[in-house]
Amino acid sequence: MSSDGRLTTHVLDTSLGKPAAGMRIELKRLEPDGAERLLRIAVTNSDGRVDAPLISGGQMEAGVYELIFEAGDYFREHRHLPAEAIVFDRIPIRFRVATEQSHYHIPLLIAPGGYSTYRGS
Repeated sequence: MSSDGRLTTHVLDTSLGKPAAGMRIELKRLEPDGAERLLRIAVTNSDGRVDAPLISGGQMEAGVYELIFEAGDYFREHRHLPAEAIVFDRIPIRFRVATEQSHYHIPLLIAPGGYSTYRGS
């Protein structure tokens, strides 16, 4: 069933108090049989956002999804931090879409030693 729902994200580097520009993000759908289907690869812009919704235009389906944020690469390449300063290399956030017509906004707040997320608006 298709809908007008959409999925967006935003990444903020809380250790700088600024958007995390240049972070690679993968979006996967977890199928009922356990298979993972890669839907999209995106990179955050200068505002820490992806230029367009990760899912939109009737592509949203109920089910389980996973966003994988390449935080380690971001900290190494854009912040020039050494490996020992980076605790979380890849951050997977698994979430359920229950309502296909809704806007799901999954932001990530990161620092070299931690992260948090929530369902935004």
